[in-house]
Amino acid sequence: MSAVLKVEDLAKTFILWEKGLVRKKIRAVESVSFSVEKNEIFGFVGPNGAGKTTTIKMLMGLIFPSAGTIEILGRRLIGHKTVDIEAKRVIGFLPENPYFYDYLTGRELLDFVGRLFGIPGPERQRRIHDLLDLVGLGRAGNLALRKYSKGMLQRIGIAQALINNPELVILDEPMSGLDPIGRKEIRDLIVQLRDQGKTVFFSTHILSDVELICNRVAIVVGGKLRDVGPLDKLLSPRLLHTEVVLETAGERREHRLPPTEDVDAFLLRALSEGHKVISVTPRRESIEDLFVREVEQSDTGMGAQHKLGREARP
Repeated sequence: MSAVLKVEDLAKTFILWEKGLVRKKIRAVESVSFSVEKNEIFGFVGPNGAGKTTTIKMLMGLIFPSAGTIEILGRRLIGHKTVDIEAKRVIGFLPENPYFYDYLTGRELLDFVGRLFGIPGPERQRRIHDLLDLVGLGRAGNLALRKYSKGMLQRIGIAQALINNPELVILDEPMSGLDPIGRKEIRDLIVQLRDQGKTVFFSTHILSDVELICNRVAIVVGGKLRDVGPLDKLLSPRLLHTEVVLETAGERREHRLPPTEDVDAFLLRALSEGHKVISVTPRRESIEDLFVREVEQSDTGMGAQHKLGREARP
């Protein structure tokens, strides 16, 4: 595989000014390096305020980095206060909080974005038709955006990010604020994009979505990259505990056995005492466990656990 996106030593420092003097320097992103390979789903994971959106804004050329380089398909995206427009033509982008003209219909929005890319009329109309079907809005294409639900707006947002047929799709928190059905629809759409040969980079703090669809992940805490790689390489294989659910006289009770306990002996004893075994589940490290571990080990991450995407638990 070849890298579609390559980031090296990316950093961003914001300067707060007060009465013409430097009041404070804030390091939002510090020495972040990673690459995204062709035709993979890459998750950029971190708590709120970790630097995910700042990094994405630099990837899109919306703000300039204080240091580091960004390459898209071998082209350097940002030079000295300049952005390579040709490199941006291969990117599709959906920001975390997109603003659409709500008096436009979904079809009119896609037409507007297609015109910005200079796509000829017949080709533009064909793409609009195909994209509305792809995101499940074929019947809502003529509906004003102000009548769209949150999930529908996310789907039309992904459609506009695809109007230029990009090789790299960058999505900032695409599942944020959606209900479980809406999140599943967006997850399925992301997988479909990968199956079509596209590369998808998305940021999130909802950990269950990452486990379900990502080929690789990068974990960022306090603006610093803590880990990057396939989940099966990042997660510890050691047994944390075994969850056993027993039923007695119609009442169920869960037992959590430490890794040192003999599970077979526990089950034999339970059966001999008249209990019914409902389930036995070995529990190994999940991405949430890994995430908490990285946050706790981070110099800036102490106390940030409450910001994790725990609402995404099934």
